[in-house]
Amino acid sequence: MPYEQATIPPSPELLEICDKLGIVVLVEAFDEWELGKVPNGYSKHFKRWHERDLRDMIKRDRNHPSVIMWSIGNEILEQSKKDGWKITKRLTDICHDEDPTRPTTAGFNYYPAPFKNKLADYVDIIGMNYWPLNYQEILDMNPNYMVYGSETSSQTSSRGVYHLPIEAMPKIETNQVSSYDAIVGPPWAYPPDVEFEQQEKVERSLGEFMWTGFDYLGEPTPYGGRDNSTHGYWNDNWPSHSSYFAPVDLCGFPKDRYYLYQSQWTSKPMVHVLPHWNWQEKEGDTIPVFAYTNCDEVELFVNEKSMGRKVKGVDLTPIPAEFHFFEKGTYMSKYRLSWKVPYHAGSIKVVAYKNGIEAASKEIKTSKEPYQIKMVADRAHISADGKDLSFITVSVNDKNGNPCMTADNHIQFSLQGSGSIAAVGNGNAASLEPLQADNIKLFNGLCLLIVKSSTQKGNIFIKANSPGLLENQITIRCEP
Repeated sequence: MPYEQATIPPSPELLEICDKLGIVVLVEAFDEWELGKVPNGYSKHFKRWHERDLRDMIKRDRNHPSVIMWSIGNEILEQSKKDGWKITKRLTDICHDEDPTRPTTAGFNYYPAPFKNKLADYVDIIGMNYWPLNYQEILDMNPNYMVYGSETSSQTSSRGVYHLPIEAMPKIETNQVSSYDAIVGPPWAYPPDVEFEQQEKVERSLGEFMWTGFDYLGEPTPYGGRDNSTHGYWNDNWPSHSSYFAPVDLCGFPKDRYYLYQSQWTSKPMVHVLPHWNWQEKEGDTIPVFAYTNCDEVELFVNEKSMGRKVKGVDLTPIPAEFHFFEKGTYMSKYRLSWKVPYHAGSIKVVAYKNGIEAASKEIKTSKEPYQIKMVADRAHISADGKDLSFITVSVNDKNGNPCMTADNHIQFSLQGSGSIAAVGNGNAASLEPLQADNIKLFNGLCLLIVKSSTQKGNIFIKANSPGLLENQITIRCEP
């Protein structure tokens, strides 16, 4: 499993975790060289400090087995300078001097400038940010080149949000992005499917780092205004204030796109279906249904009636898209299966087949009114060290036990015993609710409570309640 630490070097603690978990890491030194992106960036100190900082970083991290490459820069402006190769060579030489065992790399985004100006000739492995359709062309330039996607896709989405019709544009009035994952994002962005296809076609490409793994505070693309190359103003479309890029939201809850990547990167049989099946205001209307799988084919059932089987790689799904060298139009994806079916309350179910045998299934049911709160802790026992955490997923079910996937109830927490509330969240990039509080609203059926241990052995008793709902309570054990 690869991990890219962009812009600033990782903490030693992060590398220790990656060592233990088998996650390989690209460690990156600089976001600026001599040409600055912002008024008070590292460019002010580059000439004086770049060698000391780069050598110190490598000396500190080179004994971590998880580290596989040293990146000397990301989206450096010197790509456009005829003598930009000189700094590239100097930084690569420093890396080789401190550690001759690992290759150097950089994230290039101004294609074809780094090749015309020879920066690409002075890194060992060429990272390309958002140019998947040019991998083969790059490799054809020089038989010694190696290339990979150092930043890919920049697809944006909001967990559990589905805008109809499917189109490649944000709905400004919602401050959300559809999880159908038609490309809605910055002008360089493209659907993950495009990268999948190019990684398959271009055998000499080493793989990809998606941008990004987790949503993060700041850069609320496609909302928010300008980025660091357009004066760094991000306050348009308030209250959007965190990114929408990742397949995992701010709370760690998977979006639908998480399962699209899973369908490409895992071998254990799986299938995922979207959207939710609560469209009461659209009874009888046509609803697009997507399935993601690593199996051979998928059959869709609506209220137990088969809508037919689709074969992965043969039955294509149209996606509105526009990106580098792909004019605005429809990209036909072989990585998604889709149907258009009339909505009738009940259920949708997908069954995935491998070699003709049922291998995985997933069902979503229409829910009625929220009835009872549900809490599930990732850990029922934590250490009494005053620091250990338990992450508790909070949802609501209807009277039949079906998850209410569109619920937005306000949840109030109370806690007694050997712990305290560390934080709450719901993954909503446009929510201004405080993260350090004892209450929060559900966002599309989910919110998160984080509980921290004390230094005293004992139980932590947690209650969750909301007007009109049956409360729930769980116990976390705090042990030495």
